[in-house]
Amino acid sequence: MKVYDVAVIGGGAAGLFCAGQLASKGKSVALIEKNEKVGRKLMITGKGRCNVTNMCDQNDLIESLTKNKKFMYSAFSAFSAYDTFDFFESRGVALKVERGNRVFPVSDKASDIVDCLYDFVKEQNVMIINNTATGLEMQNGVISAVNLDSGEKVFSKNVVIATGGKSYPKTGSTGDGYRFAKSVGHNIIKPIGSLVPVCVAEGAAAECQGLSLKNAAIKVEDTKDGNIIYKDFGEMLFTHFGLSGPMILSASAHMRECEKSRYKIHIDLKPALDFKKLDDRVLRDFSENSNKILSNSLTKLLPFKLIPVIIKYSGLKPDLVVNQITKEQRERLVSSLKDFCFSVTSLRDVSEAIVTSGGVDCNEIEPKTMRSKKVKNLYFAGEVIDVDAYTGGFNLQIAFSTAFAAANAI
Repeated sequence: MKVYDVAVIGGGAAGLFCAGQLASKGKSVALIEKNEKVGRKLMITGKGRCNVTNMCDQNDLIESLTKNKKFMYSAFSAFSAYDTFDFFESRGVALKVERGNRVFPVSDKASDIVDCLYDFVKEQNVMIINNTATGLEMQNGVISAVNLDSGEKVFSKNVVIATGGKSYPKTGSTGDGYRFAKSVGHNIIKPIGSLVPVCVAEGAAAECQGLSLKNAAIKVEDTKDGNIIYKDFGEMLFTHFGLSGPMILSASAHMRECEKSRYKIHIDLKPALDFKKLDDRVLRDFSENSNKILSNSLTKLLPFKLIPVIIKYSGLKPDLVVNQITKEQRERLVSSLKDFCFSVTSLRDVSEAIVTSGGVDCNEIEPKTMRSKKVKNLYFAGEVIDVDAYTGGFNLQIAFSTAFAAANAI
């Protein structure tokens, strides 16, 4: 009967990296992956480019987390973003740093990251078992084997659960790890979508469907107390149901208790200009187009698709002749450009989220080792743990750092 030193459940970023690290230190490792190929979710991250980490220091990594910040101090200290960068470059994957310190392969191909991790585990003689883990078998208070759908068992001295969360279930992230952890006594924080698009009440979003803004600013207001709970600058997207894009996804992490219309998203379409400077700009455009109608006078200022929507939002008529527009009407237009507001009705389903918030309770995991406080030969790595962060490569860094911590401890 073959008994492995470690059985790693899940062949995503955390599972592959953990298995490779373990095997490189001489451990016999079985990697159990339900899909025919490993790294399926990795293949679609970063729109197929794979934002592999964020080139920042430990403090910035910690600040990127939306919850359980203290839990990750040790893991980030032991394996940083710079270590991730060096790992891939040392194995022949050239990387580049883009805006916001986001790190991508120079090829812009996620497959290069997946192939690198796959080659890593194969070179270290990790046994990849393409089968679905169905449960953990306990003996004398420790895990003795992982049960498979085929009826077989993988016997092992240690187990690492690296099954991911519940986002992108078509890639195999169906919450299996939560069930495994719960079966041996762990508390599971309810999994919800984080970094997820939002639905809004206003039809203006659908009218702008498909329009992407590159340099907008947003503020998220909690109407319960009037506080601004999040600010950002960058890219966003209008959709048939509401709002999406990097800024919106990060903002969603702050809207956990998403009661209908509790949160308002205020969009500043011209954040580089204050009210007076924008008013002056509009005046100049009007003076150059004094005999045109309003809808034809804003083409230098706004994307074509947004013009009729903003005019309507301002309460003006599109066929108003520019030289007849009053100061009060112009100021209403400028106000709309500086505060294009939407009421959030709900977050999209967890299946559409980039990552899952929730999972195995951090209070029941040793932060330095990722070892279970309930079962002494059980470890966790990656999204299955109740830790998540903003977009920008931070969540993959969580995967690599927690995987390294677990492997190092074993």
